[in-house]
Amino acid sequence: MPARLPPLTALRAFEAAARHLSFKRAAEELAVTPTAISHQIRGLEEVLGVALFRRLPRALELTAAGEAMRPKIAEGLDCFVAAVERVREVGRHAAGRVDVVAPPSFASRWLVPRLHRFYAAWPGVELHLASALGAIDGASEREGGGQEMRGRRQQLWIRFGAGRYPGFRSELLLRPVYTPVCSPRLLQAKLPLRQPADLRYHHLIHDDTIGEGHQRATWADWLAAAGVPDADRIPGLHFADPGLAIAAAADGLGVALVPKPMVTAELADGRLAAPFEQGLVARLAYYLVMPPALAETPAVAAFRDWLLQEAGTDAGAVAEPG
Repeated sequence: MPARLPPLTALRAFEAAARHLSFKRAAEELAVTPTAISHQIRGLEEVLGVALFRRLPRALELTAAGEAMRPKIAEGLDCFVAAVERVREVGRHAAGRVDVVAPPSFASRWLVPRLHRFYAAWPGVELHLASALGAIDGASEREGGGQEMRGRRQQLWIRFGAGRYPGFRSELLLRPVYTPVCSPRLLQAKLPLRQPADLRYHHLIHDDTIGEGHQRATWADWLAAAGVPDADRIPGLHFADPGLAIAAAADGLGVALVPKPMVTAELADGRLAAPFEQGLVARLAYYLVMPPALAETPAVAAFRDWLLQEAGTDAGAVAEPG
């Protein structure tokens, strides 16, 4: 049977006093009184049956027994600290799997470029990311507020939609602002883009990923807000993939109306330009959607908190209207 150890508080008091050779400084470190330290040491000496310190008029010295004991006690306390920190680390980096389904453009253009920050903070989480048009309200034939999610109870969804998904917990992630973007070459073209009315001389690129009647942001909406509702005169280009619409704009084929958070990289490195300040707040938004029972598991909670923090710092999003 292991020998019975003295109280941990007495061992801590001894280690601090032996390191400082001062009851007063040990007391300051441990946030107690010098008298409490003296009592702890005295009790430890009584338990061990040996003197650990020589109490001189103006100094404190370790006895031979104290000298022999000090390094092992310090090593043991260090082990206690390391063990506690290890448990805290395991709790913080709780291993677990998180399955996420997101719209393709959101996954590739917004989420993936940020994931290095998530893994720096939570290296123990195993993230499984899939993209699907079914994560966009009205982008597929299967509609009805999350009907396609019901058979997948262990998944998180990042949905672009109205936020109403009965039976699921739904939190606003970000509501994007749509902005016109184009190749920088168009800004210096024969018919340059200096004001919104100049759009009548250029092809407008349309993203038809979301079907008609599902509150998608349209050029008609943006042009009306900019005061030039009749500017859409030239036949435009239509894509059922926002990535293709962005690529077409970067190649100089016209001007695309896109969610600003999806083109952060292209605007930063000059592949795309935003010729006008006028923005169009989306009717739909990106929501984090999950089964209630899944919400509080450690790995899911960590991913949720990180995701909301990232969305909160995105300059291309606006808050939920109050």
